[in-house]
Amino acid sequence: MSESAPTIPAAESPLARRFRGFLPVVVDVETGGLNCATDALLEIAAVIVEIAPDGTLQRGATHSYHVKPFEGSKIVPASLAVTGIDPFHPLRPAIDEKDALGRIFKEVREAVRRHGCKRAILVGHNASFDLGFLNAAVARADIKRNPFHPFSSFDTVTLAGAALGQTVLAKATLASGLQWDSSAAHAAAYDAERTADLFCKVCNFCLPSYLEAEKRVRELGWIEEPAAPSNGVDPTSPVAAESP
Repeated sequence: MSESAPTIPAAESPLARRFRGFLPVVVDVETGGLNCATDALLEIAAVIVEIAPDGTLQRGATHSYHVKPFEGSKIVPASLAVTGIDPFHPLRPAIDEKDALGRIFKEVREAVRRHGCKRAILVGHNASFDLGFLNAAVARADIKRNPFHPFSSFDTVTLAGAALGQTVLAKATLASGLQWDSSAAHAAAYDAERTADLFCKVCNFCLPSYLEAEKRVRELGWIEEPAAPSNGVDPTSPVAAESP
């Protein structure tokens, strides 16, 4: 039996309480085009969001993979000009979509259990784009248990626009006081990590208002403290199974 981090019951988990049982996971994809149904998924990265004892959010582990274009997929040259990816370079360490998703989903499930959450929620910059490609790849790979919510997401375009007056990732990152390396941009791991830093910073700006709202919610009696399952996870949850 392999060792893993202890599971926190949902009623006791500050991260589960912070987002109503959802674990924020930042996802970035690099693709061969804009159409998730026809264009190749070329890179995918996921960054786990963690929480400090003082309630502030911080970037956790990054899981990133190069992905082989699926059979029959389209690759638009203009997209490759932006990303600089050579999908067929002999030294590119790419793996199949199903393998890449399986590895990422395993890490996401572990983090969901560890924080006593019920499901992951995708965080992205233009999140509908990343979620669309993720869901399309899940369907192609016939993965039955996707730990991510199928349609809800947190979009850092909206968050940064409201908090910083900037919607472009590079400008929002710099406006927030973080660093940006243009030479590293358009790689899934780098963009996901910067998006995670931006998400955490904006959420931390909002921490005082969240704490005030949580106090009011408790006074309203909206917070229930149900008994958690013995392992902290509902067996019917999408994170209950280890295999994708």
